[in-house]
Amino acid sequence: MIHFVGAGPGAPDLITLRGAELLKTAGVVIYAGSLVNPALLELCGDRCEIHNSAKMTLEQVLSVMEAAERAGKTTVRLHTGDPCLYGAIREQMDALDALGIPYDDTPGVSSFCGAAAAACAEYTLPGVSQSLVITRMAGRTPVPEGESIAAWARHGASMAVFLSAGMLEGLQAELLKGAYTPATPAALVYKATWPEERVVRCTVGTLAEAGRENSISKTALVLVGGFLEPDYQRSSLYDPTFATGFREASR
Repeated sequence: MIHFVGAGPGAPDLITLRGAELLKTAGVVIYAGSLVNPALLELCGDRCEIHNSAKMTLEQVLSVMEAAERAGKTTVRLHTGDPCLYGAIREQMDALDALGIPYDDTPGVSSFCGAAAAACAEYTLPGVSQSLVITRMAGRTPVPEGESIAAWARHGASMAVFLSAGMLEGLQAELLKGAYTPATPAALVYKATWPEERVVRCTVGTLAEAGRENSISKTALVLVGGFLEPDYQRSSLYDPTFATGFREASR
């Protein structure tokens, strides 16, 4: 059996209870060494066989999985954050389907959640934004034309930009092609939930400068939008004049 497991954003205690138990009982662990906190490997047993997929191809990963299955071992494929985001798990699952190897998926806390926690922010504030765009700049991996940063920026919604800290000049230019202005608040969240965590607050107009001044060019999320400002409307959910199925409205 292959268990795809989300490792969480970085802090070892942010993996789920299910994910931690799977690591404790795994015979083989293949982890994304470029991003997963290696402290999580301390949960593995002494006899666990550990592979760093940062140094492997898809074919090599699958070869390890096949060998583990033949040996009757349980494998954990440990991905950073939640593997459903930029985890390249679909191609692994399709290959396992073709091989007849069973698998399941244990979700994890994504780094966009860790980044919001680090910034003490809420993406969906009444009167500000009720939508969150999770996206990335085009790089060696292209993005569909209709999903460019400039296209998403037209909405002016809250945005969490992955895999783009090394392209801040271009990202800043693309964001300014939409509804954001140079004064729109932004933040660089470096290694959210790790001991090295840093939150650099800036604006869209100073995004690239903030990256240079703070030597941030990788392992950071870019947050953009009015949700980073102090102004918003109170939620109706807890307003005394708002009735719910659990509470009558006061007059």
